[in-house]
Amino acid sequence: MQEINEKYFEGERALYGLSNAILENVTFGEGESPLKETQNLEIKANIFKYKYPLWYSNNIKVTDSTFETMSRSGIWYTNNISIKNSNLQAPKLFRRCKHVSLDHVFFSDAEETMWTCEDITIKNTEINGDYFGKDSSDIYMENVRVIGNYIFDGAKNIVCKNCSFVSKDAFWNCENVTLINCQIDGEYLSWNSSNIIFRDCTIESDQGLCYMDHVTLENCILNQTTLALEKCSNINATIKSKITSVKNPISGVIKAKKIETLIIDPAKVDPRDTKIISEETIVKKGSVSDQNQEGE
Repeated sequence: MQEINEKYFEGERALYGLSNAILENVTFGEGESPLKETQNLEIKANIFKYKYPLWYSNNIKVTDSTFETMSRSGIWYTNNISIKNSNLQAPKLFRRCKHVSLDHVFFSDAEETMWTCEDITIKNTEINGDYFGKDSSDIYMENVRVIGNYIFDGAKNIVCKNCSFVSKDAFWNCENVTLINCQIDGEYLSWNSSNIIFRDCTIESDQGLCYMDHVTLENCILNQTTLALEKCSNINATIKSKITSVKNPISGVIKAKKIETLIIDPAKVDPRDTKIISEETIVKKGSVSDQNQEGE
């Protein structure tokens, strides 16, 4: 393979179409699309300073590299890319990519990143920024920390293990999601989603888990989670903590240590379709006017 070491490039399309090469200690300065339409590259300890570095590329391996703030929209329409031990500082990285693997990566600004991508594996990574993973599919995450709202809006086929999320409106409009041993903190969790499983998770969410179908919570803790499970159907919930309040579930089974307030309006749901199992007293209210539940 061709080797390019300790070089500095600038100008548009500096190494356009490069293939079968190792780039080590290379810096790409000002100039768009330096590695457009490249393939079979090993990128080691490189620095990308400007826009669109990897578009329409294939079979790319990146290690110990930095994508600086102005390398925004950096990796689009690229397939079979792995990135390890690297710092990604730019927003809007990854669009319409397939077969993406990230390990020990730090996203300082992941705003609008990883949109409409397929077959994604992310491990041992920290993600900071809103709207990560919109409309993507076939996602596996393990030991990942996320701080940013609206993660995975419209995404499907997701598995997350040992992850933490500080995120408002996380997992909206999703299909086929499994979260195992995760911590989730953020209001309006998982609205309008279907086939979603939380196993051994700790959740704190004002008005969380609403308007869902086929939602399972196994051995979970719900801390200060209010007005939960509104208009949810096919619920299978086993909660090992109290639930602050549950409002108008449509159908299923809810088992909890205690439900402090159960709000059932027979004009909106049939109480017979949801089985409530609680070890302590449930406070019932017959008809309660709707509260404002719109996300800000």
